[in-house]
Parts: sequence; C-alpha cells; structure tokens
Amino acid sequence: MTGAYALQTVDTELTADAVEWCPLRGLRHLLACGTYQLRRADEPADPQSKEVEEPQIRLGRLFLYSFNENKSTHPLVEVQRKDTSAILDMKWCHIPVAGHALLGLADASGSIQLLRLAESEKSGHMLEPLSSLALEQHCLALSLDWSTGKTGRTRDQPLKIISSDSIGQLHLLMVNETGSRLQKVASWQAHQFEAWIAAFNYWHTEIVYSGGDDGLLRGWDTRAPGRFLFTSMRHSMGVCSIQSSPHREHVLATGSYDEHILLWDTRNMKQPLADTPVQGGVWRIKWHPFHHHLLLAACMHSGFKILNCQKAMEKKQEATVLASHTLPNSLVYGADWSWLLFHSLQLAPSRPCPSNLGTKTADLKGASELPGPSCECMEDNDGEGYGVKPLTEDSRENGTWLQATATTMRDCGQSPEEANSAFSLLATCSFYDHALHLWEWEGN
Repeated sequence: MTGAYALQTVDTELTADAVEWCPLRGLRHLLACGTYQLRRADEPADPQSKEVEEPQIRLGRLFLYSFNENKSTHPLVEVQRKDTSAILDMKWCHIPVAGHALLGLADASGSIQLLRLAESEKSGHMLEPLSSLALEQHCLALSLDWSTGKTGRTRDQPLKIISSDSIGQLHLLMVNETGSRLQKVASWQAHQFEAWIAAFNYWHTEIVYSGGDDGLLRGWDTRAPGRFLFTSMRHSMGVCSIQSSPHREHVLATGSYDEHILLWDTRNMKQPLADTPVQGGVWRIKWHPFHHHLLLAACMHSGFKILNCQKAMEKKQEATVLASHTLPNSLVYGADWSWLLFHSLQLAPSRPCPSNLGTKTADLKGASELPGPSCECMEDNDGEGYGVKPLTEDSRENGTWLQATATTMRDCGQSPEEANSAFSLLATCSFYDHALHLWEWEGN
C-alpha cells in the first residue's frame, strides 16, 4: 500500500487561498502562501441610524516559508510575512529575471504586483516590491499566469503575463528583462461577468485561454485581441481553473464550479478528451512538474484530489482519482506540487524530534492544533491502492515520519532520470480554518 502523509499544518491567521512553490533550482525549498480576508464594517450603534456602513475592506498577507527536512516536526519555517491588499492569485516566474526569482501577485486593489526574491542576512531570503500595475479602476485582479510555464524559453521570446479581472476583462502585460517595469499591451472584454481565470498555452504563448462566471471557456490569439478563437459551453457553471500541460503540447485541463475536470486536445475544442467528476468546485489545477500524467486539484469543500490522466489522454477515459483528501470546515482554494522530489534510500536509524525548534517556529501550529484532514484511499483501475495516511502521534514522537519512508530531498532538474521518484511533496491551503497543509504523497 503506497500512501500520503499529512506532515504539518500551519495557522495562516487570515483565510488562505493561494500557495506556490518556487520552481527555480536552488530555491525550490521556498513556499509562498497568500491570504484573503474580509474585514466587516462595524454595525451602527443605533439600529435606527441611517448612516451608510463603510465598505468591506479586503485584507491580505503574504507569507514566505522555507522547507527544511531536518526539522522533523515543523519542516516549514516562516521566514517572512508582508501585509498587502487581499491576494487572489500568485505565480512564480519559471525563469530567473535579471538574476532573481520573481513572484507575481493578483490583488483586490486591481493590480498586478511583482516581487523580487532577495537575500537577507536575517532569514536567508526576503521578497521585496519591484513593480506594480493597476489593471483597471474599480475591479479586482482575479488571476495571472506567466508565459514561461514550459522549459526552453529563448532570449528572443518576450516575457509576458496574462491576467483577468472581476469585470470580465483580460489584460496582456509585458515584463522587461530586469522585471522593473510592467507594461500593458492589450485589454479586452472576454466575459459578461467575472473572468475567474486566464492562462497561456505554454507551447504557443500568443494563445491564451479564459474562463468566466458566465460558464464560458474561451480561446484568444493575443495578436488580434478581442476576437475569440472558440467558445465552449461544455462546463455547466463558472469556469475557474485552466492550465496548459508543460509536458504535452496539445493537452489542456480545465475545472469549474460544476465540480468537473475536463481534459482537452487543443486542436479540437468541440469535445473534451475526458470528463472527471470530483465532487467539489475546482478552483485550481496543477500539472506535476515532472510526471506528465499527474494532476493536482483544489476542490473547495471536497478538499484536494490527485488524478492520473494517462488513460484519459490516451484512451479518452475518465481520469483515475488516486487520492482524495477532505478537510473539515474548510474550502481548499490553493494547491501546488513542490519541485523537490524524494528519492528512496536504504533505511536509516530514526532520529529524535527536537524538543525546542527555536523562535522561528513560534508562530507555527502543528497538525494536532488545527482540525486534521479526513483521508480517503482510492484505487486505480488495476486495483492498486494509493493510500492516505495522516501523521500519527507515534511517528511524530519517534521522529520517524520522514525516516520511515526512507527518503531524502533533492533539488531535481527536469531530466527523466532525476524525476524518477515515487515520492512527491505538495502543499494546500484553505478558507475558514485559515490553514496551510504540507503533505508527502507516495505513488507510482
């Protein structure tokens, strides 16, 4: 029985909705988490008062964590927190820009922000503001995507961001080679209501896709903005997640409030390759950085799921759900695979957990202090189970939660040999319980 372990839970204090592992080599131990919190206006002291209540304020906070496998009870250590406007989406650029990692934020002020990762004597690394661009007045920036999702970008290819907003528009931005300047290239009306998501075709970055609250999935050629290439009504509710496969040129995944994940061949957008129900609205989907057939989905009240899309892509069958995790009293909005892979070693003696992790982890809460995950074991078509195993008190006390799996962490490249690992690290975050969860998943 292969399985997954809940390694750690962190209290993010504000409701968390976005989580992203850094994809750059040497920095893949860094994890960013974004939050979105409504601060409700105080009610008037006099119930008969005719004073107009102040509008609700959307608060946000950006956290930066460092993963350290040697800290066995709390491997995630907070290294920075930064108050911002509420964060609705964020993505790391997949390549260094002027020698630095860049993190893009889409926020409730209607802006796209770029932050640069800099070295810090105190904490090792720190995100600092680099540039910002307001998309439109009186709107929320809802999503963003970088044009760098597939490896092999050449220097003559422009560095671009596509973003969507709450009034149904898409915005194409250009980033200069220092990252210090964002320029709006084009904006156009894409949807009647909120444009929940926008994403590049990573193989042909002049093509972008969008999903809206109107239930439409659309494709666009940014060389002729405003004229859609196709419109699909295959989803029955709002389309809120899209990602182009970085491994296979013509594969696209989409998710919706209708609780279905669709896989598409972009050469024929009339009919999806596969339709998989996941029992929850699909807010985010992420292809595994190395294993081309694995898809991670943040499914709101249905927790998160790991799908095997191999047969779905090859035989047009429903994708197989390998693992399903539900979290009580929460909505899972963020999920991401780590680019750090675990490679099996010979069994090593267990090491005791440190009793005092120091002041850096004083703000972190262990898994026992927040509601624990409810886990469900799924089986693939061959009957082999992919279990889900919460971290037990025995394994925590004996310090064996990593050693028992006989694994070690590597900052892997993208060669098939380096990616040949059965273990993956992933993170999810959720509303209501304001929690960030760290998981280790074992699968084939």
